[in-house]
Amino acid sequence: MEMSKIGRTPNGGVCRVALTDKDKLGRDLFVKWAREARCNVEIDKMGTIYARRSGSNTGKSPVMVGSHLDSQPTGGKFDGVLGVLAGLELIETLNDNEITTEAPIEIVSWTNEEGARFSPAMIASGVFSGDFTLDYAYSRKDKAGRTLGEELERIGYKGMLEVGNRPYTATFELHIEQGPILEAENKSVGIVTGVQGIRWYDLLLKGKETHAGPSPMQYRKDPVKVLSDLLPKIYKLADTYGPDAKVTIGYVDAVPGVRNTVPGSLTVAIDLRHPDDASLSMMHKNLEDVIRKIDGKTGVASTLNEIWYSPPVNFSQKCIASTKNAAEKLEIPAMEIVSGAGHDAVYVSKVAPTGMIFIPCKDGLSHNELESAKKEDIINGTNVLLHAVLQMANSGVLKKQDIFKRAE
Repeated sequence: MEMSKIGRTPNGGVCRVALTDKDKLGRDLFVKWAREARCNVEIDKMGTIYARRSGSNTGKSPVMVGSHLDSQPTGGKFDGVLGVLAGLELIETLNDNEITTEAPIEIVSWTNEEGARFSPAMIASGVFSGDFTLDYAYSRKDKAGRTLGEELERIGYKGMLEVGNRPYTATFELHIEQGPILEAENKSVGIVTGVQGIRWYDLLLKGKETHAGPSPMQYRKDPVKVLSDLLPKIYKLADTYGPDAKVTIGYVDAVPGVRNTVPGSLTVAIDLRHPDDASLSMMHKNLEDVIRKIDGKTGVASTLNEIWYSPPVNFSQKCIASTKNAAEKLEIPAMEIVSGAGHDAVYVSKVAPTGMIFIPCKDGLSHNELESAKKEDIINGTNVLLHAVLQMANSGVLKKQDIFKRAE
C-alpha cells in the first residue's frame, strides 16, 4: 500500500510506467527499504536492481526471488510489485528471527517487464538470459522517440554491473494469477508448472477503397467482408485443440477508417496460445492454411506475418516440488496451474532453475486499476515463498529452526 502511493491514479490503481519519474521514485523507495534490511544493493547496465542478503556458505550460489516494479499506464497495485516486496518481507522475517541461510538470498527487480513504454516486454530479463543484446535493448524507443538507454541514464539507473552470468541455486517469482482459475477453485496458492506458448501475428488484408454508396456489393474488393468469413475459421482453432487452446483477435485496424468508404486495407492482430508446443505448432499451421484458402475471386490479397513466438516453458521440477512441499507443510489450499501470461521467469528459466507461485486476484482482473487481492492470500503466498526458498537455500532440507508459524 505504501508503494502504491507512488503513481497513484484517481481510480485506485497505479501508473509507474518503466523509466518515468514515478518509476524512479518506486525504485528509490525499494532500494531504501532493501538497505534498511541490511541488503547489499547493486544495479546492472539494464537498470535491474539486485538486493542480496548474505548466507553462511560463500561458495553457494544465491536463491533469487523477484519480479518487477513498473506498471501499465492504468495498472493495479499488485502486478509485479507483489513479487518484489514479498522478497523484502521474506528477508525481514529472517532478520527478525535471526536466521542465517546457507545460500545468500537475492531480491531482483527487473526493468521494463510490462513493455507498456518500450517494446518488447520482459526485455531486461531477456538480456539477462542472452535472448536480446544490450545494444538492442538500449535502442528501443517509446512513442515520443526517447530510447530506453537514454531514459535509464536520465533517471540515474544505468548501472555499471554487467548483465547476466550471475548463477543462482534457484529462482522464484510470486505473482497474482491475472486470471480467474484459483478464485473459481477456491485455492489460495497456485503452484505454477510452466507458461503456455504464445504466437503473435499481423494479418494484412489488402482490398480496394471505394465509395460506400455507388459501388454495388458484388463489385467490391472488401477486406472486412473477407475477414467476416475468416473469423469463424480462426476461432475454430480453439475448439479443435481443446480447452487449453486460446485464440484472440486483439485489434482490427481499417484504412482509411472512414464511415462511408470501403476500406482499402485491414490489419488484424492475432494471438494464439497453448501450453503444448506440438499443439501450438499445429494451430500455427492450420492458421496458415485458413489464410491461404482465401477465395481469389474476392480480389483481396492476404499476408500473414508472425511477429513473435515464445515457446511453452516448463519450470524446474525441484522448484515445483519445494513449492508444493511448502504449501503442504503450511496446510494452505493449493493446486498446480499453468501461467497464461508471460513473466520474467520465462527468460530466467533458460539460465537457472525457476519456479513461480500464484495467488488469486479478484475476478481474475489485472492490467486494471481495480486489480485486487485478499490479504490472507498475500500472506499465504508469501509464506509458501518463504518456505520454498528455505528448502533451496538450505540444501533442500527444512531445519527445525526454519519452521515458522503461519502469519496471522
